[in-house]
Amino acid sequence: MKRILLPLLILSVFAASMSAQRGNNIDARKLQLALYAISNLYVDSTSETKLVEDAIVGMLEKLDPHSTYTDPEETKEMTEPLQGNFDGIGIQFNMLTDTLYVIQVIPGGPSEKVGLMAGDRIIMVDDTLIAGVKMKNTDVMKRLRGPKNTEVRVKVLRGVPDLIEFKITRGKIPVYSLDAAYMADKTTGYIKLNRFAASSADEFREALEKLKKQGMKNLILDLQGNGGGYLNIAIDLADEFLGKDKLIVYTEGNKQPREEAKSSARGGFEEGRLVVLVDETSASASEILSGAVQDWDRGVVVGRRTFGKGLVQKPIPMPDGSMIRLTVARYYTPTGRSIQKPYVNGNQEQYNHDLIDRYNRGELMSADSIHFPDSMKYNTLETKRIVYGGGGIMPDVFIPVDTSRYTDYHRSVVAAGLVNRIAMNYLDRHRAELNKKYPKFAQYKQNFNVTDDIMQELVTLAKDDKIEFNEEQYNRSKPLIMLQIKALIARDLYDMAEYFQVINDDNESFQEALRLINDEQRYKKELGR
Repeated sequence: MKRILLPLLILSVFAASMSAQRGNNIDARKLQLALYAISNLYVDSTSETKLVEDAIVGMLEKLDPHSTYTDPEETKEMTEPLQGNFDGIGIQFNMLTDTLYVIQVIPGGPSEKVGLMAGDRIIMVDDTLIAGVKMKNTDVMKRLRGPKNTEVRVKVLRGVPDLIEFKITRGKIPVYSLDAAYMADKTTGYIKLNRFAASSADEFREALEKLKKQGMKNLILDLQGNGGGYLNIAIDLADEFLGKDKLIVYTEGNKQPREEAKSSARGGFEEGRLVVLVDETSASASEILSGAVQDWDRGVVVGRRTFGKGLVQKPIPMPDGSMIRLTVARYYTPTGRSIQKPYVNGNQEQYNHDLIDRYNRGELMSADSIHFPDSMKYNTLETKRIVYGGGGIMPDVFIPVDTSRYTDYHRSVVAAGLVNRIAMNYLDRHRAELNKKYPKFAQYKQNFNVTDDIMQELVTLAKDDKIEFNEEQYNRSKPLIMLQIKALIARDLYDMAEYFQVINDDNESFQEALRLINDEQRYKKELGR
């Protein structure tokens, strides 16, 4: 009885002292009292750490959709790709049929130094079997990654029954945010950026200079699927395209005064035609950059309306390594457009459903299905063209989603990893032959064809995987599947840039950008000049 009475006594004293104070701390004290009561009086055992985390998550869920809490492990996983490097062994891999296939060995990295090669299958890490045991990607990565200068042993299968053992000393591995940079034609460069990470501006400038040396006069910047990243990097990259003292973005919040970011005089591509590619998954930093380009009439934005994430999160680190990302302000484009799409506090489900709603309303197929009220009209700063606010960046040239070749059969074979597996199987059998026949990518792109035998192998694997064959859907999706297989083989045989050189043959946004950028009269007309 004494064990119960003592906490009750402390609780009553705590409650009395709390009620005696009528200041700003009363709400915080209520939380403390609730935590103390549950920890000391609740019928079953509880974890204070879990209770606190749940309380924080519960509070944030009642706010906007982008205020979030991440535990220490999630925080580390989230920040690593944006910081530009991590400690590991330096490979890019895929898990196919419960086996780790090495897709690419990072040049100069620890794995390359000991002789690991693309196409190797890693069977064991230290003394742990990782093949055939349905291990998650995250669990595999935990075993391969580790502090710099520590050692990991891997056993590899390389086309022979016996395993080869490698001892790899982990090192600092760069994480690249630039997927591809190549000349799309004699005067047009193409750069594909997958995120706005710490190293992105440097990667972009390096790629820009290389393309200029190859004769680049015009540029296609591909931000399709780019979910954003660091604000300062978006500002840095926008600065590359704009003249001195032009407003790039400003932020403002209830408790945050207006802060402006303006361009400097150092831009590396202030002249020359510019097309920015976006789609419905381009968000945040992608929208800041494309919004600044559009508002200043610096380039033509091509694609579909962007995601609409215009809320600024301030990271608040917790003592245990966890983090709260709290929304403190909104992003505004130079004309004053809020990038953030509408939301209702606490209604995460409706917010997450937005892209599906856009599809159901026909917005991804027809620009006429997108309606903006007159109150959302703005004028660009140079040629006074009409642009719209209300969430996301509406492109100057709309490109509908091509649904004709995307079938349920195609989705099923892709989701089952079969397209990847077919490409890898083919490379396993023909890598040496392909290297000899196509020492240069241009030869491969022009002359290599995915044969009917390869496609028949895919159909057989799909049947083995209980995916029902549908002839009509297969025939509709066949050209797309063949292109994807060819692109995946190119990626593993050469590099990621070669993957995009193949896959962009089927990217209507890219093809339209190329047509537009080579038609000076039409390009100027789109910009109102």
